[in-house]
Amino acid sequence: MASTASAVKSIPFFRYPHLFAQQKDEILSAMTAVMERGAFILQSDLVEFETAVATFTSAKHALGVANGTDALIIALRAAGVGAGDEVIVPSHTYVASAASIHFAGATPVLVDCGPDHMVDPESVAAAVTPRTKAIMPVQLNGRTCDMDALQAIADRHGLLIIEDAAQAIGSKFKGKNAGTFGIAAEISLYPAKILGCFGDGGILLTNDADMARKMSLLRDHGRDETGLVVTWGLNSRLDNLQAAILNVKLQQLDAEIERRRQIARLYRQGLEGIEDMVLPPGPDNDPDHFDVYQNYEIESGRRDELRAQLEQDGVRTIIQWAGKPVHQFEGLELPKFDLPFTDRLFTRCFLLPMNTSLTDDEVLYICERIRKFYAG
Repeated sequence: MASTASAVKSIPFFRYPHLFAQQKDEILSAMTAVMERGAFILQSDLVEFETAVATFTSAKHALGVANGTDALIIALRAAGVGAGDEVIVPSHTYVASAASIHFAGATPVLVDCGPDHMVDPESVAAAVTPRTKAIMPVQLNGRTCDMDALQAIADRHGLLIIEDAAQAIGSKFKGKNAGTFGIAAEISLYPAKILGCFGDGGILLTNDADMARKMSLLRDHGRDETGLVVTWGLNSRLDNLQAAILNVKLQQLDAEIERRRQIARLYRQGLEGIEDMVLPPGPDNDPDHFDVYQNYEIESGRRDELRAQLEQDGVRTIIQWAGKPVHQFEGLELPKFDLPFTDRLFTRCFLLPMNTSLTDDEVLYICERIRKFYAG
């Protein structure tokens, strides 16, 4: 390891001020322009953003909404998912995935994940019942699931696919973008995401014109383009001010993704070969997947000891979602699910820092500290 890395003493898990500082002048200019025009709701900046995201993802339609959870609820409702229906979703996800199914009136059926931490197609296939209406793949940590296997299950049983691609803008499977496989998809615009605004926000994607119209109505009180209310809807519009900020940040999205992939390479070079650890697939290891590394989720058989040592070394880490998959949250009063891989994973998994405020020296320092822990 490079000797300069050892000089680093404090590495937060995420530097939120960096989100503003890296494009400060452009962001302030965009915000000022919106406020001077008084253009706050459903204005040209939002249309520009939606068009740019549709182009970036190769989706035919993109709609900005207030947050990622609303996006999933809207997608499910627009697809006709509701009372009496079951939707299959991995337990290794943020609670919003399952909550959206619940608040659409359907029942979340939680399934296991596989060695790459993505939903396990065999677990999905085993969970299908006559009440199953849809599969919700979660494109987790910036990686897209094996969509061939999931689509085969959906085709066999006549099921919808509605993607939770909250963490996966720019990620691809066999050259196709996350968010473009099913009838609809959601991408989160939460500040810490690869493309994040300065508050809550979300985007809906679809290639289906009828779904796009239904979702557009649902996000804006059920109003059509003339302002006439034609159905029940929500108040879930992406603020135009946030859209203007996102238009600025979109200019660096390709560079953001490439830097994350560079950091993933450094982690793999620095940590590969430690027998007790499981690393994410490397950015150059699998031609079917183009991973964008929203997170860098690793496994360690000595996780709690390692995290404590890293904390002493000034490196902050986290375990996603308060350290529990969805099926372990007793307050949700879910039925008992037997998910052995997920249960074991959550005794081992945690996240190393992964964001573009990290320097090479900081990544090398983290790797040095981990290797020193295992050598000790």
